[in-house]
Amino acid sequence: MSDENNQALKKAVPVLALATESYEHRLNQFGDDARGVFWKNNHMQRQRYRIMVRIFDDIDQAGGIRIHDFGCGYGAFFDYLKDMNVMRQSRYIGTDISKQMIKAARSRIDDPRARFIRHLKATEIVDYTFVCGTYNMHMGSDEKDWKAYIEASLLGLWRTSRKGLVFNLLGMDATEKYDGLYYSAPQPFFDFCSTRLSTNVELSIDDHLPDWTLFIRRD
Repeated sequence: MSDENNQALKKAVPVLALATESYEHRLNQFGDDARGVFWKNNHMQRQRYRIMVRIFDDIDQAGGIRIHDFGCGYGAFFDYLKDMNVMRQSRYIGTDISKQMIKAARSRIDDPRARFIRHLKATEIVDYTFVCGTYNMHMGSDEKDWKAYIEASLLGLWRTSRKGLVFNLLGMDATEKYDGLYYSAPQPFFDFCSTRLSTNVELSIDDHLPDWTLFIRRD
């Protein structure tokens, strides 16, 4: 990783610490529920998951793959995946920087296919990486710095993803906007992913949701 990317990650650490405090407060308030990770409800949370799993191809449906959930929270994405064909003989790795989130995930989920790690970055090679809502909270930090952090993070995650990477961000045209959250048009990130990660990039915009999703697949 370049010095510039390392600097972007280092600069984001204090912001991530503040965000972690906010998430842990919500977890203590709502428990292992979608509201505990700042989704409005379970339905809205699962709507994002239904979009993101479109990255799986027909071969993946046979299972036997490795999945990384970056910013896994209390493990809700594993709950969504666990009974799907794609999870047959597959492995799920959940990563989060929050000690309490990882503790909650480990206490909730007793499945040999799932493992939860407390870390700031990816720690091993997988087939697919999912980043759902993880980049939304920037706690009012400088937007240029936060964008640089997201880009540095994506570069690191891409290096550990053999087949693909999918992430979402809140759109600039969201009807409701809240302090401390990061909003962006998709084009700058589409351009970044197309030039730095892969030429196989797909944008998904769902009108009934305030966010957009990018699918990045290996060429």
